[in-house]
Amino acid sequence: MTDSPIVVAKFGGTSVADAAAMRRSADIVLADPQARLVVLSASAGVTNLLVSLSEGLGHGDRVDKIETLRAIQYRIVDQLKQPEAIRQQIDNLLESVSQLAGQAAGQRSPALTDALVSHGELMSSLLFVDILRERGAHSQWFDVRDVMLTSDDFGQAQPVVDAIARRAVTQLQPATARAIVVTQGFIGRDAAGRTTTLGRGGSDYTAALLGEALGACRVDIWTDVAGIYTTDPRIVPSARRIDSISFDEASEMATFGAKVLHPATLLPAVRKDIPVFVGSSKQPAAGGTLVCRQATNPPRYRALAVRRKQTLLRLHSLDMLHACGFLADIFALLARHNITVDLVTTSEVSLALTLDTTGSTAGQDNLLSPALLAELNTRCNVEVEQELALITLIGNRLSRSSGVCDAVFSPLGNDNIRLICYGASDHNLCFLVPGDAADGVIKTLHRHLFE
Repeated sequence: MTDSPIVVAKFGGTSVADAAAMRRSADIVLADPQARLVVLSASAGVTNLLVSLSEGLGHGDRVDKIETLRAIQYRIVDQLKQPEAIRQQIDNLLESVSQLAGQAAGQRSPALTDALVSHGELMSSLLFVDILRERGAHSQWFDVRDVMLTSDDFGQAQPVVDAIARRAVTQLQPATARAIVVTQGFIGRDAAGRTTTLGRGGSDYTAALLGEALGACRVDIWTDVAGIYTTDPRIVPSARRIDSISFDEASEMATFGAKVLHPATLLPAVRKDIPVFVGSSKQPAAGGTLVCRQATNPPRYRALAVRRKQTLLRLHSLDMLHACGFLADIFALLARHNITVDLVTTSEVSLALTLDTTGSTAGQDNLLSPALLAELNTRCNVEVEQELALITLIGNRLSRSSGVCDAVFSPLGNDNIRLICYGASDHNLCFLVPGDAADGVIKTLHRHLFE
């Protein structure tokens, strides 16, 4: 290994979905001498199976899910040159899954859910070490929980950045000097030693946190698309790749639903000014997107993002009129119930705000508990709308440019716009539409603004 800073290479679920995908990802790692730390997601489909096992299934359904898990892992194991040793390790982890799923059938808990879903990353990282060793690489498995200290907010734990940095320097840094270290994304451990998770998509965040702790020269995010596009190519096939984008723009895209990056990924990168590259593990030679501090000649309109399964909470009370403290009281109440408010608009006697459930394993029904709604109803009239979609136009100097609203809303004259949020940021214009209208809105706006 050279003395130059390392590259952290993160591979998503589709990049480790099967043996062929793992071998393509191994090729990428071995082609870059600086790629000394590899962060893996669970194989595609595995986390969803594990989440379902945490929901208290009956015995027959549990057995079916575990056998599906076993089949996904065995399809990789069976293609290894020396499968027996790793098969035993996978079997041990599957037995642990079975025991935890049985406990979940008796009494569900967020801590139990995190313990269960962590097994996906543990299995994929064990398998990937063997893939690398078959290629003659000196590789080492590392339990990321030994360095990833977090809060005990199960399902969406917060990293303790200073402690992670200290542990990474003493444990991970020497290991990367000796071998290619393979570890897990998404998971951590609280101060009591219990397994936690950083929220769905948290493997990106793990890679960036470790990159920050180790002073990496770059964080590479390998996924199933060759970079960041002007919108989701699955919605608009003519979407164009963005070759270079600023941290600010990419952060807006991730926050408002672009699935290529986890919303928190860029925070550690921004703190240490570490470029983040996004590319496709299926086509590594196709290039990708470099996210860095500043992009050259940033355009007014950069991209469109959509975030589904949004909840709109509308609160109406005459007590708001010329009153001090009403909003503070409402937000304090929401904070006591661990509700994060996303977007807000107000009038003289009404408050509308959006709540997002996509960052954790909590669903819409669990977000607004009966206790919370009961407390709100003592203060105001409450209306709840669910299954909405948040559309966001990301750009530059939007709130300082003329004609933006006309360009966005004129083509949408026949669409039902439920809420608009504009002006708080120079980089976005957001609005809510019914969930089943989202794809049509994205197609229309992309055609008018980007084509």
